[in-house]
Amino acid sequence: MKMSRRARRMQRHHKRKKGAIAFNMVSLMDIFTILVFFLLVSSSDVEELQNNKSIRLPDSTAEKKPKETLVIMVNNDDIIVKGRKVASTADVLNSKATTIALLKQELDYQASRAKPNEPGKKFAGEVTIMGDRKIPYQVLKKIMVTCAGSNFTKLSLAVNQAGTGTK
Repeated sequence: MKMSRRARRMQRHHKRKKGAIAFNMVSLMDIFTILVFFLLVSSSDVEELQNNKSIRLPDSTAEKKPKETLVIMVNNDDIIVKGRKVASTADVLNSKATTIALLKQELDYQASRAKPNEPGKKFAGEVTIMGDRKIPYQVLKKIMVTCAGSNFTKLSLAVNQAGTGTK
């Protein structure tokens, strides 16, 4: 059967385009641009602590940015380490002991999992305490004594950054 003129023209056209592969570079460049912006935004220098609605932090004019450390959250009900409830605030407040046994046990476990700072040196862990502004000082003091007893000697208290007062 004889091919029509249109069929022969289409066949020639397809033969010419057979070896060439066409890329749509515009859409590829759009994807890479979006990827670069995403990486720039996600690798910013801002460090944020975990957010817990049951804890209202005190305000401060602190200039230092927080580091990534072990976080102990303390509210009116519980003491929480890495999302796990360790003790009740009421039990700690009513206890005569100067340390919190369950918190010490959890801190010792976290210290055993941590990498040593330098070989041959004693472990010195860092802890950030996120305490509600209305927790009693006795509870905060017991937490700090327990941290020091578990070789978490670098303590930080989490606060909200307030305005510096200059406009």
